[in-house]
Amino acid sequence: MNLSKFPRVKLAHLPTPLEPVDRLSEYLGGPRIFIKRDDCTGLATGGNKTRKLEFLMADAMGQGANTVITQGAVQSNHVRQTLAAAARLKLDCKVLLENRVPDAEETYNSSGNVLLDGIFGADIRYCDGGTDMDAAMEALAVSVSETGCKPYLIPGGGSNRVGALGYVDCAHELTGQISALGLSVSRIFVASGSAGTHAGLVAGLVALNSAIETMGISVSEEAVKQKAKVHKLASDTLKYIDGGDGVPESRVHVYDQYVGEGYGIPTDGMLEAVQLCAQLEGILLDPVYAGKAMAGLIDMIRSGELSEEESVVFIHTGGSAALFAYDWFFKAHAQKIAPLD
Repeated sequence: MNLSKFPRVKLAHLPTPLEPVDRLSEYLGGPRIFIKRDDCTGLATGGNKTRKLEFLMADAMGQGANTVITQGAVQSNHVRQTLAAAARLKLDCKVLLENRVPDAEETYNSSGNVLLDGIFGADIRYCDGGTDMDAAMEALAVSVSETGCKPYLIPGGGSNRVGALGYVDCAHELTGQISALGLSVSRIFVASGSAGTHAGLVAGLVALNSAIETMGISVSEEAVKQKAKVHKLASDTLKYIDGGDGVPESRVHVYDQYVGEGYGIPTDGMLEAVQLCAQLEGILLDPVYAGKAMAGLIDMIRSGELSEEESVVFIHTGGSAALFAYDWFFKAHAQKIAPLD
């Protein structure tokens, strides 16, 4: 696996730590859990999108673009990091934000990532829920081109075969850390949304001939649809790297039991996961991605799907800034967890 042929700019603090969370493991009575701290990538409070942006921004500049256009939900972690990357690289950045969380309190639309977007000087256009965001980006690109600028479109989450290279590289980094620690890891758990992180990890592990399985916890789509999306992108990414046959469908695992009522809508499982990690480990998860993914891992431990003898890795994709946009939920429901016996 050789990624050196792909252009890349340095934006992230790498490698990110791989840390044991032994108090959490003890509390749950399950496998030993390690967290891959991709919330510590550094750019604009960090997060998983920074790895993708190292390849996407290099591709944009290689094509002579001077304006990047991207999209996401109102509290998009991807948009925040894209704005920061564009600022560092002297590129203009225009974003489209879609309202995907109905009936949210006012702070949802004004704090958290939205507040940070404004500090980065964002040029934001808001869209109603259900808008064809890809078509909206294409239309915006036409208007940008008419001003004499050259646009480069980045899909939501940075999730295409270029962006997914960031998590192919992460798979290499992570397996090296696992080996250096002398661990035998059976599974990696990760939030699965726009699919680039999940697909990149799968493609990377297949390319490395690693038997570690990647368990994607869907935060939006039903399992069948999400699995197809991840499989397609993972295969496209692997072919992009080495022109091979793609990824076996059997390497893609998706669980949709933890979505709740929909994308970005809080769940009791997410609430517990955020509180457990905060109060036992001093680690802040976000309420949209990592919080629901950790809820999935916790449930699988309690159901007996994971044994005490296993070691597993949880990918922390960042996004804790979004907690402030959900202050209304945490103020109403948060509580101190029961102590260990």
